[in-house]
Amino acid sequence: MAGLYPPIEPYDSGMLDVGDGNLVYWEVCGNPGGTPALAVHGGPGSGCTPRTRQYFDPARYRVVLFDQRGCGRSTPHASDPAKASLLHNTTHHLIADMERLREHLGIDSWLLYGGSWGSTLILAYAERHPDRVTGIVIPDVTTTRRSETEWLYGGVGRYFPEEWERFRAGSGTVDGGVPGILGAYSRLMEDPDPAVRERAAADWCAWEDTVLSREPAGVRGFYGGRPSAARQALVRICAHYFSHGVWLEEGALLRDAGRLAGIPGVLIHGRLDLGGPLVTAWELARAWPDAELTVVEDAGHLGSATMRGHVLAALDGFAGP
Repeated sequence: MAGLYPPIEPYDSGMLDVGDGNLVYWEVCGNPGGTPALAVHGGPGSGCTPRTRQYFDPARYRVVLFDQRGCGRSTPHASDPAKASLLHNTTHHLIADMERLREHLGIDSWLLYGGSWGSTLILAYAERHPDRVTGIVIPDVTTTRRSETEWLYGGVGRYFPEEWERFRAGSGTVDGGVPGILGAYSRLMEDPDPAVRERAAADWCAWEDTVLSREPAGVRGFYGGRPSAARQALVRICAHYFSHGVWLEEGALLRDAGRLAGIPGVLIHGRLDLGGPLVTAWELARAWPDAELTVVEDAGHLGSATMRGHVLAALDGFAGP
């Protein structure tokens, strides 16, 4: 894709034992002597992709990518609840995994990059370990407050009432609002019957795809078109996290943004992001003294060529000589 760096392959990779029976896949690309950076994928439960490598100048970055617990190439894979418990899969476990990976690779501090759920995990990590973070680049700013998930899985339904009703009906709930819907999907994704899980994952992804459908870069089946195992792991982990408020106090990441003082940050958000409205990025920029916010007029959650240019420029700016 125009503007991205050429495709590259990892020069090192492995499976890190993070405890609780979990092995986390990691890889390192670029220049072994370059500026260390960690790319944090979204979802939760999506897994990292080769395309993410292409945002980093391979001559100037030592970029680390990893698959969070239960997804991608990490094991056990969350698509099968009989083989993979989510008991030890929380935001706090993932923060500890990131620290363990940093220590395993002998990195003193690193730049953090990622958007959507990845931005929530980045902020939670950086507020806990600010001395390990040299800079932050976030497209698609999300803090995963309950108010944000209630919008994504409820409020935005006012624009798609028929599709939202199908999403609600798929949960099997009548009362309880969005928290009840999320909890119901989480229970469905633990059902021992694979057909029940497959149907719940399809209903969930149909709703997610609906929310993206009106974006300039909207594509058919962005979530629903994934292979069955990847789709089920994504939905199972998402429902698990969101039904628990991602184990963070409501508004904690904004409340504690002062801990990021001294860490330079670039926030890039599309004005047309219907699922994750701009207000969260605006609030974070006000609370974080060293962050600058760029609003991209032609982009939604899936971005645009303009947004991609801003992301590349930000990462190039942090890369060093």
